Amino acid sequence: MNQKGVSQENLTAVDNELAHLIENDLKRQNSHIHLIASENFASQAVMEASGSVLTNKYSEGVPGRRYYEGCEVIDQIEQLAIDRACELFNAEHANVQPHSGASANLAAYLALLEPGDDVLGMSLDQGGHLTHGSPVNFSGQLYNFHGYGLDKETELIDMNDVYEMAIKVKPKLLVAGYSSYSQPLDFKKFREIADEVGAYFMVDAAHFIGLVAGKALDNPMDYADIVTATTHKALRGPRGGLILSKEKFAKDIDKNTFPGAQGGPLNNQIAAKAVCFKEALSDEFKVYAQQIIKNAQALSDSFLHEGLRVVSGGTKNHIVLVDTRSVDEDLTGKEAGILLNDMGITLNRNAIPFDPRSPFITSGIRMGTPGVTTCGMKEEQMEKIGYLISSILKNRDNEDSLGQLKEEVSELASSFQPYG
Repeated sequence: MNQKGVSQENLTAVDNELAHLIENDLKRQNSHIHLIASENFASQAVMEASGSVLTNKYSEGVPGRRYYEGCEVIDQIEQLAIDRACELFNAEHANVQPHSGASANLAAYLALLEPGDDVLGMSLDQGGHLTHGSPVNFSGQLYNFHGYGLDKETELIDMNDVYEMAIKVKPKLLVAGYSSYSQPLDFKKFREIADEVGAYFMVDAAHFIGLVAGKALDNPMDYADIVTATTHKALRGPRGGLILSKEKFAKDIDKNTFPGAQGGPLNNQIAAKAVCFKEALSDEFKVYAQQIIKNAQALSDSFLHEGLRVVSGGTKNHIVLVDTRSVDEDLTGKEAGILLNDMGITLNRNAIPFDPRSPFITSGIRMGTPGVTTCGMKEEQMEKIGYLISSILKNRDNEDSLGQLKEEVSELASSFQPYG
């Protein structure tokens, strides 16, 4: 089986069992409609770099300062990735070594904070991320996080609340960023608040960095001291992390990435990041980023037309969050997510603001449009998907209706395969 030209002949010969499992997931990817907001489909070029001989080399350190010999080519590859990231995001410094967004956040925290320092970030149950102070995560265990949230009526970040909490807490670091929030962030206002209380300002842009790369959203580097991100999601690269910063933080970022937060870098992944940065510098990527937002808005409008409640009333990025109780008071996000996956539409259960249910059950489903946009879908298909999801949930006890709807899902998915 070929994945857009990436051969599995050798793998099949050595480990047919694993090759068969990979083939099965390829079939799943090609037969489902993918709406998980944190997922996308990497290009053949990205996958070729990720699967290259560069996986063989150890290279602790940074370009020009390694603890291993034989890194001459590795230095050139990593520097290429760094230079492209700096150009793409107008950054003074970039570290491309983090293995993930969580690793990037850890390195940034280590560079700016001491254990026990006060930090102000978005509460997980309001749309933030585990690494913004959850007690089950290193961030909540090492640092004294305080959470800001949303206005209960508008479901938008309450900047007055952020300001008042910052005045009260006087955090050493103010963090902006989210995992389930569908509106733009006011970076300028966050910066002003941070300056007033003498805090560093960091943006976790993991979810929307691809939209920044495509000039579809404002660049947080214009305001932040440090920006962390992932290179998958809307950026459409390999699984991995990225740290951007002002030059004055460069040394602290680098030493707290290695050896502070992790060991040697994954050179094959850094090469794949270099490829995705080059792809994101193209004019085609700008069109792609704009289409992601257009698609999300069309999907949101379709849900509203079908009578479902969209959190915050709509979207201005790639995320659409729907309250499942607007279908039926008893319908949970967990039940909806499982049913929709069985029907060929992959998304995830997600807590909504002020959710009375547990994070494992939830009252919401979260969707994102980077993946379907990569597959070539546009507004027409988004309207259809909104109708299909709404109809499936409304008719979840009607086997005849579900059978017909599943056929419609399959037909749509087969026309927009990521690796067809």
